[in-house]
Amino acid sequence: MVQDVQRILERDLEGLAREIEMFPDDESLWRVAPGITNPAGSLARHASGNLKHFVGAVLGGSGYVRQRDAEFGVKSGTRAEHAAELRETKEMVSQVLPTLSPEVLAAGYPDPPGGIPVSCQRFLLHLCAHLAFHLGQAGYLRRVVTGDARSSGPVSVQELAEV
Repeated sequence: MVQDVQRILERDLEGLAREIEMFPDDESLWRVAPGITNPAGSLARHASGNLKHFVGAVLGGSGYVRQRDAEFGVKSGTRAEHAAELRETKEMVSQVLPTLSPEVLAAGYPDPPGGIPVSCQRFLLHLCAHLAFHLGQAGYLRRVVTGDARSSGPVSVQELAEV
């Protein structure tokens, strides 16, 4: 199961990096449509921060200290910076997840989110869904604010193929 979670997180982090790179310029990364509060740059920062905390720090002992308010509050950074951060997060996922034993996966997640007890395995599945949600938001927002209907192919089944 952990290999499947890893493959999905890697695919979706790369997909989000491609979405960020498809914005025509750095300024458009920070635009929103009426009724939308979070620009794609914030979604990218949040996706990275979320995984760096829950996978890197909690499960991998990386020492990463999350600044969740800054994920949404700081409205700066370039497309290249955010794409690089997403790819760094992908590398971190690739390093941490293979180290998790079946016992760790079956046990309760070590830092229950919101104090809610959940198994590590179930929480990792939640993290996949959470990332996919924000990937979809970023892709849709890019299309709305730029008028560019092209797809980056972010959730390709081909990328899940057994190798």
